Amino acid sequence: MSALRSGRQLVAAVRALLVATVVLGLAYPLLMTGVAQLIAPARADGSLVSVDGSVVGSSLIGQSFTDEDGDPLPEYFQTRPSASDYDGAASGGSNLGPNSEELVAAVGERRADVAAFNGVPESEVPADAVTASGSGLDPDISPEYAALQVARLAEARGVPVDDVQALVDEHTDGRDLGFIGAPHVRVLELNLALDQRFGAEG
Repeated sequence: MSALRSGRQLVAAVRALLVATVVLGLAYPLLMTGVAQLIAPARADGSLVSVDGSVVGSSLIGQSFTDEDGDPLPEYFQTRPSASDYDGAASGGSNLGPNSEELVAAVGERRADVAAFNGVPESEVPADAVTASGSGLDPDISPEYAALQVARLAEARGVPVDDVQALVDEHTDGRDLGFIGAPHVRVLELNLALDQRFGAEG
């Protein structure tokens, strides 16, 4: 009787596992994907951004605007640092705490680089210019960091500062519902707008 009971329990457990696998591993994900495609197809596909039919990025994932040597391009707005090199498959932070000497050194080096690149005092460099987001994929920057870059970018492109600032304003979003989060600038879309308005660089 004990062996028979154990056998029945094993069969029931296997059945439950199979049902859970089909329902939770197949049916539910397919249902949610279908609902997402109906409600917000662009977001369900990754919020991809295309130019002339070619995908150039995602509005949800940051990317670097650098040359072949990894140096920042002066004619484009730079996004915040990434602990994962903007790799969606390796999303994550550095896991270094505020007392980490390595983090302090990295932030100090980044602050000096950003200040020199933009021709401003180190005291004017905002936090998001020198610290990576928790995901390492943040695609946006603060209005303060964008403002820091306007003069450098206008000079690099040979265009009026006011025209560049106007584009920044157009691509700046306020707080969600007026009180959630912080204002942010959409870097990828802003850089694409710069190319469309003033011509692509490089």
